[in-house]
Formats: sequence, structure tokens, C-alpha cells
Amino acid sequence: MNRKVGLFFGSFNPIHTGHLIIANHMVENSDLDEVWLIVTPHNPLKKKSTLLDNHHRLEMVYKACEGYEKLKPSDIEFGLKQPNYTVDTLAHLQEKYPTNDFCLIMGEDNLKSLHRWKNYEVILEHHEIYVYPRIASGKTSEEFKDHAKIVRVDAPIVEISATFIRKSIAEKKNVRPLLAAKVWEYIDLMNFYK
Repeated sequence: MNRKVGLFFGSFNPIHTGHLIIANHMVENSDLDEVWLIVTPHNPLKKKSTLLDNHHRLEMVYKACEGYEKLKPSDIEFGLKQPNYTVDTLAHLQEKYPTNDFCLIMGEDNLKSLHRWKNYEVILEHHEIYVYPRIASGKTSEEFKDHAKIVRVDAPIVEISATFIRKSIAEKKNVRPLLAAKVWEYIDLMNFYK
């Protein structure tokens, strides 16, 4: 029997408790065996702004996932050509791990823009999408309302933003409750976002 692996993509700049709550809820309250947190690399075509280097963001994901057996950090996209598309990452993963069934994990807000993704039909043909609720405006396309490959998981609505965390750190505010202890220690030690 194939292992069912949920893929949770993010820049994780930084990874926060909201990401952990969602990832853990998805793996504990669905038929997923594991969730891989895939750190998306810096897109060389985009302005760098406040995005930390790939290895620092990956290190924070490792620190955040300590103690969660079913959550796995992944740097799989670091070695793929840029800019990279989800459909290409999925093809690469399926080739590398043929005994895994890969599913996407996304918020309701991302589902609303799925029709704009490169080859989204191919993704839906070969992979399930696990959707968690978000407070978001706009309408989900009728095409995705009752789609057989779209699984809605009743998860807590978590509205914590990495942008808010970075801004708060820059303003010398205490955001420790929003971060795993080891992630906070790393950010503090490295003087990030100040």
C-alpha cells in the first residue's frame, strides 16, 4: 500500500505556530500518513526584500518539526530549476518516490486561484488536494466546488502571518508565542528581521 504524503509548500519566512497547527491537524485528522513541509526557494526573478536565505528557512523548519514524527522538512525544490512550478515538483517527487501518493495541502484562499496555476488540470488528474479553511474573500470556481479530487478538511482557522511576525520583530515587539521555542531562539541568535 502506498504511503499518502501531504505536501505543504511555503516560504516559511519564518515558519510559525500557524503552519505547525495546520500541518499537524492535516496529518492527524485525515488519511495522510505524513506531511512534508516544502521550503520554496527564493525566486531569482523576484526582488529579495526580507526573504532569508534558503538554508536559514530550512533550518527553522527543521527546528519547528522536532518532536513531530509525521512532519518532515523538505528542500526538494532547492535543486530544481527556477522559476519552478508545482506541477514540475510533483512530477519530480513521483519519479523519485514511486511508492508515495502525493497530495497538495492548501488554504481555501489558494484554491480560489488554482485555475491560474500552470497545468492545474494535470495536477488534479493525478493528485488530491486537501483544503483547509481560511478567512478569504472572493469565490471558489464552480469547477472546484464538488470536485472528486478536492478533499475539504475541517481544520482550525489560523490567521497568523509571517509578514506580521517580521514587522513585529523589526519593531522590537515580543512575538515568541507565535513561534516554536527553537525557531524563536534561532531568529534571536541570528538577529533576523531586525
